[in-house]
Amino acid sequence: MRIRYVIISAVAIFILIIFAISLNRDSTYSTENLIGKKIENFNSKDFYTKEIRDSKILKIKDFSLINYWASWCAPCRVEHSELMQLSRKENLNIIGINFKDKKGEAEQFLKELGNPYDYLLIDQDGKFSINLGVYGIPESILLNKDLKIMKKFIGPLNSENVLEIIKV
Repeated sequence: MRIRYVIISAVAIFILIIFAISLNRDSTYSTENLIGKKIENFNSKDFYTKEIRDSKILKIKDFSLINYWASWCAPCRVEHSELMQLSRKENLNIIGINFKDKKGEAEQFLKELGNPYDYLLIDQDGKFSINLGVYGIPESILLNKDLKIMKKFIGPLNSENVLEIIKV
């Protein structure tokens, strides 16, 4: 009888310790650790031609901004005017990655609001986004010519973000 009491008590204490550790652990997903790291070479399909594009397109200008978006994403619509403003910058290459979208709806979105992208790629199944630490859209990643991540913008770009990008 006494052994059973000791075993039950030990299991209860073990469960409480695990529970306490779980509550105190930070479970916030953060991609801050990606800043300063070089991105891997990638391959993705061109939105229009379906040709495979690789990371060479990121080395055309001094900086690249990768922007994940979709026509069904309301915040993407909100940030679009900021992207149009950034598209006028000479040393910034804007890469749009259309995320889990229907091509016709994405084309209509760009026809209506304008196309700020130097290159437009697709990520139909969402696998490419995982490599860049993207877990929601819109999300933007600023890279230098060496393909190092300088900054990540989670959520829609705003005027402050645009000024930050222009400063760089």
